Amino acid sequence: MYPSTFDYSAPEGLEEALGLLSELGDEGRVLAGGQSLIPMMKLKLAAPGHLIDINGVSELSYIREANGHLAVGALARHADVSSSETVSRHNHTMSSAAPWVADPLVRNRGTLCGSVAHCDPEGDWNSVMLAVGASVVARSTSGERVIPITDFVVDFFTNSLRPGEMVTEVRIPKYQGPAGGAYLKLERKVGDYATVGVATHLALDGAGMVAEAGLGLTAVYGHNLKVTEAEEMMIGQAPGSELFAEAAAIAARTCDPDDNVRGPASYKRAVVAEYTRRGFAQALAMAKEQS
Repeated sequence: MYPSTFDYSAPEGLEEALGLLSELGDEGRVLAGGQSLIPMMKLKLAAPGHLIDINGVSELSYIREANGHLAVGALARHADVSSSETVSRHNHTMSSAAPWVADPLVRNRGTLCGSVAHCDPEGDWNSVMLAVGASVVARSTSGERVIPITDFVVDFFTNSLRPGEMVTEVRIPKYQGPAGGAYLKLERKVGDYATVGVATHLALDGAGMVAEAGLGLTAVYGHNLKVTEAEEMMIGQAPGSELFAEAAAIAARTCDPDDNVRGPASYKRAVVAEYTRRGFAQALAMAKEQS
C-alpha cells in the first residue's frame, strides 16, 4: 500500500526542525529511523501532512556520559546502542535488550528515542526504560522539559508530548555501585514482536541488600508496564531465589495479557514469572561481580 501524499522537509539544525514543528502543528511529524512511522503510513494508520526528516541534524547523533547519566540522542540507532562500550559498561539491561530489537535492518535504521516516543506496548525499549528509571528530554521552540519515563508513557501508542515538542534525548542513570540487569524476550521468530519481554534492574548497597529494583514488562498489558509493587517490595531485602520468586508472583498477577495467536494468557503469565526470576538472578550475578 502507498501512504497518503505529504510534504517533506529536511532541516540541518535542531532549531530549524523545532521551528518547523511549531509552525506545522498537528500536520507535522518527525522522521528519524522511520521504522515505525513509515509502516503505519503505508497501512493508513497515520497520515501526517508534512514529514520533518531530522537525519541531517547531526548534533542529535550521540551516546555519551553526562552529569551522572547516559545520554542517548535522537539519532542514535539501535545498532549504536548494541555496539556501545559506554552502554555495556554502565547499563547491562540496555546492552542486553539492544540485540533483541527487531532484525538487523531495523536496528541499523531505527532509533532508541523514536521507539520510546512511539509507545508501542510490544516494543522493547520502554520496558527497559521503566525498569532503569530513565527520563525523556522533550524540546520545543519554548524550551526543554525532562519527563520521567513513568509520566511519558501514558497508554497504548500514547505519550505525554505536547504540540510542537519532539524527543531529543533519553537519559538513563549510571550505576552508582554494584548493579546489573537483563532483558529476556520470547519471540516466535527472529525479528518478531515480543510474545513476552521482561526487563530487570538490580543495585546493591554496601551490605549486599537490594538498594534499587526495576521491573518492566513488554506485550502483556495495554502499555509497557512497570511493576511498582514488586520493585518496592524488594528494597532493603536480601537478594536471592526466594525474593525473586515473590517478585515473579507479583509480576504474573499484575500483568494482563491477551489470548491470541502467540499463546494463551495463562502461558504468558507463566513466562512473565519465569523470566522475572531468571532476569533478577542474572542481574544479581552481574552485581556480585562488581562487589
